[in-house]
Amino acid sequence: MLIHILHRLAIALCVAVTVSIVSFLLLHLSGDLATAIAGSEASAAQVEAIRVQLGLDRPMLSQYIDWLGRAVQLDFGRSFYFQADVMQLIAERLPITMKLGSIALLLATVVAIPLGVLAAIYRDTWLDRIALALAVVGQAMPSFWFGLGLILIFSVTLHWLPVAGNERWENFVLPAIALAYYAMPAMMRLTRAGMLEVLGSDYIRTARAKGLAKSKVIFKHALRNAVIPVVALAAVELGFMLGGSVVIESVYSMQGLGQLAWDAISRNDYPVVQAVVLIIAMFYIGLTFLADVINALLDPRIRIR
Repeated sequence: MLIHILHRLAIALCVAVTVSIVSFLLLHLSGDLATAIAGSEASAAQVEAIRVQLGLDRPMLSQYIDWLGRAVQLDFGRSFYFQADVMQLIAERLPITMKLGSIALLLATVVAIPLGVLAAIYRDTWLDRIALALAVVGQAMPSFWFGLGLILIFSVTLHWLPVAGNERWENFVLPAIALAYYAMPAMMRLTRAGMLEVLGSDYIRTARAKGLAKSKVIFKHALRNAVIPVVALAAVELGFMLGGSVVIESVYSMQGLGQLAWDAISRNDYPVVQAVVLIIAMFYIGLTFLADVINALLDPRIRIR
């Protein structure tokens, strides 16, 4: 198991370095940063002065090493548009995004696991078909479209919930549902598949032959084994939710990390874009590694060596 975890850690570090290179190069390959910062009406001397000030006249490798060294220390410079420290902006917005992602993950788990269990117990019935249909629709439907539909129904038509903001708990209901519905299909299908596999195993048939109650067989013996991969998937889904919050927060005008990224992209605020992309990617890589560790700890086929 230790070798397996170290192998996964090495992969995670390689992916992290690759992400840092890509996030650095994409912004530099999108055009002349100095010209974009100075504006189209700036003179050549002004553009060159900005290029020298920001170190853009140095070799690309030197720029990357310098940027990565500061990024490791959580120093991403100052925002061009907000005129504030980038890390300070992220620290102010990150709690909102984490709160939204946590609520959405909890909601997805509470709905998806029971639905997957019921779909497995009542396999090939109308309940199973409805659950699979919901999973297919959830995977095919764009999250922003679903979010706009929720606004149209619950905010515009029924006037039950607010359209935008993040001041009250009501503001998190609709965006959390929109994010949760994106993660529910995979969790539901995995729970269903795991339950079907476990329910057909020998020890479940033995438990039934002993006369144990159906509820005890399902929840004590079957579910506790079928839900193991779902726990690992939940960690990965949280990473997806943090990335998907860019769209959802823009739809609901929530002042989180996603809205910050949207504002930075629309205003060519390159330091903020780089920082947000890198931080969200690191969250996702870390959560994926955590999922691998959970699988390694719970998988009986992986032994300590």
